[in-house]
Amino acid sequence: MIGLDTTILVQLEIVELPNHTRIRQALRREIQASGQEIALAPQIIAEFIHVVTDGGRFERPLGMQEALARAAQWWDASEVRHVYPTQEVTRLFLEWMIQHQLGRKRILDTFWAATLWCAGVRRLMTSNPRDFHVFGRFEIVVP
Repeated sequence: MIGLDTTILVQLEIVELPNHTRIRQALRREIQASGQEIALAPQIIAEFIHVVTDGGRFERPLGMQEALARAAQWWDASEVRHVYPTQEVTRLFLEWMIQHQLGRKRILDTFWAATLWCAGVRRLMTSNPRDFHVFGRFEIVVP
């Protein structure tokens, strides 16, 4: 199983981004080559909606209804396994924030990493590998 960082979902859905086609091809190879599932959590879906509707980031952001529809498609896809925050996730998240002396801009990534780790997911696809290298636990896939 492979976890997808929000950056990957955004690049898959915002056509104007320069890596759109490359990311789409890389994910297709990952899924088809191994038949593995994609791990997604509610917080990734929420962050995706927040980012893709931001007119300050994109020339053509998605409208809210379109963003919600695309988020639902991802959430309901047959290749997706849902992973959820638990008490164990929260403890690990807090431990990693302290251990690695991370600040406020690292909260969401650290919470996602803890969610993946506790769900047994050891591979993560991201466009921001340095955000996750600090944990020293994941195989980072950069498309």
